Formats: sequence, structure tokens, C-alpha cells
Amino acid sequence: METVYIFYANDKIRAPFYDYDRDLFLRLVKSNAGSWDAQKRQFILKRLDSNRLNRIFDGRIYVEIEEGSKASPVVHGFLGRPWVSAEPEDDAIAPLPVLSHSLRHAEPGTSPQMSDDRTCISQLKSLPELFTVDWQKKLKIELSSRMYSIKTVNSYLHYNKAFCRTMQKGPLEVNTDDIKAYLAYLDNSRDLSASSVNLAISALKFFYGSVLKRNIAGQQHRPRHDKRLPSVFSKAEVNLLLECEKNPKHRLLLMLVYSSGLRVSEVTALKKEDIDLSRKTIFIRSGKGRKDRFTLLSDRAAQFIKEYCLLYSIESWLFPGQPALRHLSIRSAQNIFYKAMQNAGISKNTSIHSLRHSFATHLLESGINLKYIQELLGHVSIRTTERYIHVAHLSTLRIPSPLDSLADGT
Repeated sequence: METVYIFYANDKIRAPFYDYDRDLFLRLVKSNAGSWDAQKRQFILKRLDSNRLNRIFDGRIYVEIEEGSKASPVVHGFLGRPWVSAEPEDDAIAPLPVLSHSLRHAEPGTSPQMSDDRTCISQLKSLPELFTVDWQKKLKIELSSRMYSIKTVNSYLHYNKAFCRTMQKGPLEVNTDDIKAYLAYLDNSRDLSASSVNLAISALKFFYGSVLKRNIAGQQHRPRHDKRLPSVFSKAEVNLLLECEKNPKHRLLLMLVYSSGLRVSEVTALKKEDIDLSRKTIFIRSGKGRKDRFTLLSDRAAQFIKEYCLLYSIESWLFPGQPALRHLSIRSAQNIFYKAMQNAGISKNTSIHSLRHSFATHLLESGINLKYIQELLGHVSIRTTERYIHVAHLSTLRIPSPLDSLADGT
């Protein structure tokens, strides 16, 4: 379950983003019912009726709180109807904790235990974490010893903790049926993509196979990957996106993602020393799979970087964050992209990664060999790069229609 908190103030609604939800973000943007405040990380909406709010939040639970009021918060969408707290706070109402994703299942053959909404919420909030700190340390040590990335470590920890919390069993108590039940829950209740379910399987297989030496996850079948084509921009849309971005730092970030085919994690971690202006190349350190590679640097981006570094006195990180000792966060880069999309009036269902997709597609359309594109993108398999053939404009690939050859009699 997901919970969204909305705070009413006069005729406005503030919907803070405590965690990033891309689908909800896009839904709010497309609703044309408000505007995004990047500084406060919240949407400012007009006061809407409950039917319109239900359509925007699309089945998510949302908690309605009147700012400065001592009235009870109202939970919308829980069990299909509003639920009102019976005990209002004495002071200003504080946000409720996010509901857990965990679910307790009744044993077969037993009578269901009835409970009201208040009791149900209380049970969800009180589920203990059974993947303890000691187990987390053991998993971290095993992953670190094999040089897994921080992102993979965090993902494996997340799914192992969620698994034990959902099943309400410790690592030594679970069995193969529990793993099957959890994966079915992810597929049916959470509606995750095949990639996310595969990541959960990998996390469980690694812990129970490599740490506990128990082969209870080894027989799990992996779901087939979704065969979805990447979303790309036209060259005119990319130009519009860049021209509408007035902030030099933001424009350069978007420019490099598109002109060099960078992942968002790669562009945010760039240093000044990674840019070779004389050779027109960018050095990517420890990209996906801990691989280094070179990619191209466009003449336009090179000139912009020269002026940008002088303007901001850049010495280390090309895109410093807060504080400046750290680089810009991935989430901040994503927000920069969505704000640029809004400013440019482009309503495609895309992400910042679509600029990388557009880089590959436009190179292919201009006649660049697929093998070179694979190297620039850092793909291990050429099959990953081949999907851009399906989105490239057919006329630019010089593929004649058989109809055109009928007149020649060939």
C-alpha cells in the first residue's frame, strides 16, 4: 500500500513528496490542477472535490489533514471508504507513519478474525522487522567482499527485509513455499515489473544460497522480461527542452545526458577531470557493472563546459550538490528533467533516461554502426542495443518498401 499526505490551507492543497513516486508525479503534472515547488518538494494544487482527488491518486490511500486544525485526519481509499481517526491530537496534527507493505495471511482452514479499520491499521504499523541488524551486517559483508555496488547492496537489503517482514518469519524459519508466496504477492499485489521481481529473486537467492547456504530459493523461475520499446524524443523536442531551460547547470546536465548517452548516475558523478576538451571525450568511471568507458563529447557541449566551469569556479564535481563536497543526487537530476519537461510543455510519459535512448536512436538513424553505439552506451550485450532498431525512423534506415520495387518488375 502507498500513502500520500495532503495538507489543506485555505483554497490550496500541499502534497509533499516524502519519497519519489514517478507515476504519481506525472499524474499530478498531467492533471493541470497545480504546480510543482522544487524548493519545498511539494505540489501546490487547487482545492479539489474528493472524486477528482481519487482519480488523480489512482487508488492510493491519501490522508487529508486540515492545516492548523485540531479536527481528525481523514484517510481516503482505505478499504474503499474514508476512515476518520477517533483521537485528534491536542496540538497541530502530525503526519501519520507510512503504512507497511506487509500483509498477514490467515492459516488455511481457520475462521477469519474480524477487525475494524483502526485495528487493521494498528496491526500493519506494529509488524516487527525480523531481518535483524545482525543479518543485515552478514549480507553486507558478503556482498562487499564480492565488490557489489552500493545500489545493489541496498536493493538486496531492501528485498530481504521486506520478505521477512511480509511473511513475519526470521531467515532461519522461512521455506521454499514462503518465497513462492512472497513472489506471488509482489507480482499480484504490488504489480511490479519483471525486472523488479527478478531483482527480488536475485536478492533472496544470494542471501539464502551464499550467506545461509540453504538452497530454498534456487528453484524459483524468473518471469520473462517485459518487451517494451524505449520512449524517445524527436530532435525538435530535445532542442525545445534545452532551449527552454534557463539555468546553466540544469541545461548542461540535460545536454550531456543526450549528447553523450549518459545514465543519470553517470552524469551526476562526473568530475571536471573526466572531461577531455582536446580529445572531445568523457571518461566514465565505474559505470554500470563497475566498468570504465569513454564516450564522445560534442563540440557544443565542450564550449558550454568551458564557460560553465569559469562561471561557477568548478574544480571537482561538475555538478556539485548540497553540500558542495558531494555531487548532485540522482533524485535532484530527475527533478531537473521533469521541471524542464513542464517548462517546455512536453507531455510525453518519459524519464531522464529517455534522453539516453534518444542519443542511441538518433545515432542509429544517422547511419552509425550499431557496434559503435553499443560501446558508447556501455552495453554488455549487442542485443540490448538492438532494441533501438525498433524505434528508429524507418525512412532514415534506408529500408525500401517492396511496393516501390513492383514497377521495376524485380
